[in-house]
Amino acid sequence: MVTYRKCFPPNVLEMISNILGNTEDGLTGTEIHRLLSQANIEDIDSSNTKRYRLFNALASEQNKNKCSNQILNFIGLALAPSRFVDESEKFEKLKTAVNKQLAFVGYELQENGKYREIAIASTISDVEIKVENLKQELEKRDAHAQIFKYCKAELLQNNYFHSVFEAIKGLLDRIEDLSGLQKDGNNLIEEVFSSNPILIINNFISSSEKNEHTGFCNLLKGLCSMFRNPTAHEPKIEWEISEQDALDILCIISYCHRRLDNCHKLR
Repeated sequence: MVTYRKCFPPNVLEMISNILGNTEDGLTGTEIHRLLSQANIEDIDSSNTKRYRLFNALASEQNKNKCSNQILNFIGLALAPSRFVDESEKFEKLKTAVNKQLAFVGYELQENGKYREIAIASTISDVEIKVENLKQELEKRDAHAQIFKYCKAELLQNNYFHSVFEAIKGLLDRIEDLSGLQKDGNNLIEEVFSSNPILIINNFISSSEKNEHTGFCNLLKGLCSMFRNPTAHEPKIEWEISEQDALDILCIISYCHRRLDNCHKLR
């Protein structure tokens, strides 16, 4: 049974057409014609400028069928991840801009190219919070640069699950690089920060320093056990992380990166 999706307001349709028809980052004329055809939308104004051509085609389709099904299909085709394998920054820029508009009709295009329903935004602030809030909050807390290195795409999507998951993967990758040891998870942590360590975060001489070293090792193992291992085996829909939880966890990971900034390799 077909589910008919609610119509887009004209202003949302116009803004999406402007984004996808933008001369600098948008679709080419040839791409517009091909993707409209793939979405079963008639290219009724092919001689017009790209953004007007797109708007007229999408508006005509919506007026004819009284739903946005084919429009959502067209956007999904235009922003299919496979089209941007070597242009990830362009993909994120376009997807973020389109999602700001889709938020006004209660949809979000995800990283995997599929849609999910979200609370309908009614103000500009609603949209900005959905897209930018997590990134901005981390910037306010002066999070370590490594957090953004491994999570940039997820942060822009305000994707709490993947922000945490990718940040912990990034932390483990960095430990692997610094130590030169090719292991994963707790096996990596236990060997690198053992009582005969490969890496040390202090002088590792006094009892207090050795206790601190052990505590840091346990902190890393706790992060790995609590988040890295479960998320590797649980479907995303069953593993929910709130915004506040994500901020707290990412700040702990940021702290770990700062301690690694001054670590020393013993063997």
